[in-house]
Amino acid sequence: MNVRRSAAVLAAVTVIGAATPAVAAPSPSPSQAFPSALYGDKDPKFDGVWRQSLALLAQDTVGEKPAAKSVEWLVRQQCADGGFAPYRADPATACDAKTMVDSNQTAAAVQALAALGGHDAVADKAVGWLKSVQNKDGGWGYAPGGPTDANSTSVVIGALAAAGAKPDQVEKGGKSPYDALLKLALPCSGDDDGAFAFQPDKKGELTANADATAAGVLGALGQGMVVEAGKKSDATCTEDPSTPQQAAANGAAYLTQTLAKDDDHLTSALAGSDPQPDHGNTADAVVALAAQGDTEQAGKAVRWLEKNSATWAEQGGPAAYAQLIFAAHATGTDPRDFGGTDLVKQLIATGPAPKAPEQPSATDEKDDSESGFFGVWWYVGVCLVAGIGIGFLFTGRKKRQQS
Repeated sequence: MNVRRSAAVLAAVTVIGAATPAVAAPSPSPSQAFPSALYGDKDPKFDGVWRQSLALLAQDTVGEKPAAKSVEWLVRQQCADGGFAPYRADPATACDAKTMVDSNQTAAAVQALAALGGHDAVADKAVGWLKSVQNKDGGWGYAPGGPTDANSTSVVIGALAAAGAKPDQVEKGGKSPYDALLKLALPCSGDDDGAFAFQPDKKGELTANADATAAGVLGALGQGMVVEAGKKSDATCTEDPSTPQQAAANGAAYLTQTLAKDDDHLTSALAGSDPQPDHGNTADAVVALAAQGDTEQAGKAVRWLEKNSATWAEQGGPAAYAQLIFAAHATGTDPRDFGGTDLVKQLIATGPAPKAPEQPSATDEKDDSESGFFGVWWYVGVCLVAGIGIGFLFTGRKKRQQS
């Protein structure tokens, strides 16, 4: 779920089996105008649907109702076959073989639309497309037909669960998404105990990847981007992953150990450069650990984010703010006072304002008052009738006693 993975250039990376950060999307030129319904002001060519989906999902998570036009923009991005591309400048033009639909954008859209409600047909159609491009090993790659990777498989699992499907029953060739994830989980031995690999390398070897591990933990638990803290558990890699639950516990152990080594945050580095704090992966790790039940380490990492993520979020835009909101929600942290920053306000500032809460009209108030007025008198009337009836009863009884 890292912001960097939303770039379509990652599709090419998966083909050669190495996960490297994508080039940042260029800022629009002064003459370039994007839809007013879109969140963020950078070129949406690589991540329009992804960031829009996260922005809508984050608003729903904190009780805000996104602007109708923003939801409609997302809905209209869907191709006729159900898939979503990162950005279609003209949704009225039908998708063709050159339209770069992918599993990540589609799965993110499903999670957002399922949470918002009222778009079951769109979500179901997207789920149908995801099932149609499932790999024979049970997983998904970024692009249809691409090699399975932990990140794509996990975000699709979240989409399936959000749409009401049972991920373990979504199979291709007798293999489910969980079968695919288990093949990417490292054993409890060596320095990378329990981690997930993004993909096998050219020799079929697995290399620990923190981003893939955060995603893998959520996927193995059958969770999406928005989670509630799970039952408290100790994250230790005690046995090799034979079940999704054990793989999730092992992956959480790896994240806990890695975070503790680097002062409660994750790092990443480009070739030839020194490691730098990785705010996006840290936020994802917080969500994964909270879902697994390692709330202590998740709390430490979210406090690090509160102190250090402001600049990163400002540069990352709506998807970055959404990731922080998900991390705050998972740990019970107030996203409106996140290290002194109102994440919700900052997110909303990147796009259309959400719907204002509906206020009762004067007519509604009048109707309520009138119904209350007549309700009171109806009750009084019933009591009077009851009283009269009781009076008749006692009067009749008295006459019978006197006779």
